[in-house]
Amino acid sequence: MLFKRLNSPATLQLIRYAIIGALITALGQAIYYYGVEWGRLDPNVSIAVAFVIGVAIGYFAHGWISFAGHGARDDHAGMSLRFIAVNLFGFALNSFFVWLLVKALGGPTWWPIVPNVLVTPFATFLMHRHWTFG
Repeated sequence: MLFKRLNSPATLQLIRYAIIGALITALGQAIYYYGVEWGRLDPNVSIAVAFVIGVAIGYFAHGWISFAGHGARDDHAGMSLRFIAVNLFGFALNSFFVWLLVKALGGPTWWPIVPNVLVTPFATFLMHRHWTFG
């Protein structure tokens, strides 16, 4: 019974999404951190740069790998708009964490990395699975 649950399509999608998402998230957070620390960019500008790069990579990686075989693929224009909308939500959430933890609370620039890695990916997975690629 447990093996069947672990081998379910949703579980396998979550695992693929987590692996690809972890790679994209790590790249994005590195871009954010180095943009702020070395490039002297404003934290919100740096997270915006990371977002654009992550969305471009993520659309293809998640569509081809994470959600391969899931849902209909006959409306690419609609699917890409939904993908962008979900990622704009994720961007807004990550930007909120940057604003709250760095600007409002005066914390170090690494603080937002924690919720950006632990909260946002799970929210966007659910939205992508049920809306973008559903």
